[in-house]
Amino acid sequence: MKLPHTLAALTLLAAPVIAQENGVSFSHKDWEMVCDNTLTCRAAGYSSEETEEGTGGSVLLTRKAGPNSAVTGEVVLADTESDDNATSGTLMLWINDQPAGALKAGEDDRWSLTTAQTQAVIKAVKGSGKVEVKEGRTPFVLSGNGATAVLLKMDDVQGRIGTPGALIKKGDKPETSVKAAVPAPVIQAVKVVPGETRTLSKANADALKPQLLATLNKDAQCDRLQPAEGDAQEGDGDITVTPLDDRHVLASTLCWRGAYNEGYGYWVIANTPDAKPVLVTDSATDHSDGVIAMGQKGRGLGDCWATASWVWDGTAFRLSHESTTGMCRYLRLGGTWDLPTWVADVKPAAK
Repeated sequence: MKLPHTLAALTLLAAPVIAQENGVSFSHKDWEMVCDNTLTCRAAGYSSEETEEGTGGSVLLTRKAGPNSAVTGEVVLADTESDDNATSGTLMLWINDQPAGALKAGEDDRWSLTTAQTQAVIKAVKGSGKVEVKEGRTPFVLSGNGATAVLLKMDDVQGRIGTPGALIKKGDKPETSVKAAVPAPVIQAVKVVPGETRTLSKANADALKPQLLATLNKDAQCDRLQPAEGDAQEGDGDITVTPLDDRHVLASTLCWRGAYNEGYGYWVIANTPDAKPVLVTDSATDHSDGVIAMGQKGRGLGDCWATASWVWDGTAFRLSHESTTGMCRYLRLGGTWDLPTWVADVKPAAK
């Protein structure tokens, strides 16, 4: 099965650093870290994989770039089966078998840690401390396996190693040496013209296929556009076109299909002589009103996803968001967290 690179990363529970132009990802044992293009970093720790279903959970530590930035903490408990698992009442944090205060309830059954609680959790997981969240049922026990390596990488990406604010290797380097936040790119969305999507005739599709295939590189594939003899299925090779404006159209076709995912290719083609198609992605889910979207499961359960979106700016579709929902740990159907590697400031299209 072909997986987009962000989705493939979901399956790596113990992996080397993955450095990309759109962020940095690193995972080790029960912890993972993702920093986006603005240098905001998020580290997520989970209950052990051996934890009984319905009793696990996760902690998310978020830190923006820049000197003296604070770390914020959130908690979710497993909620995948029914209302029997829904969180109610008061959640209490326990550190080394001692109460450390109640958590503050937030939206979507997410609970916030205070600054003091967050620091207590960090101190515990980077040592041999015990972190639990209790609600009168079997407690969620946070694994510390992999925490030190992940938090150290988080410090490294943000340039904090050796500074007073480092999470792992503190030192006396000035806080002014910490990397500053990088501004998110600005995308001015442009409204697409109303128009119907139509399917090209076989003759026109066959003439366009070589041009579409020529845009693919080692990271992209489109097997269903030109399937091997005897392997064709209904709809393979069909190409649709949708007008974007009076100078561009959007071409699309099914590129690949797996057990529980499929990816569509999208290309922008200018209405000029000798214009060559420009590939946006080979793994999209759909297009609507100038936004191409991708949503791919990490596995059939649907507890972990990779998502992305591209916005039309009048010339090209620009990447506006790319993220995963974290490790596949059966905590939340639809995913546990939003861990972006790429974010942008999208300005809405004029009406």
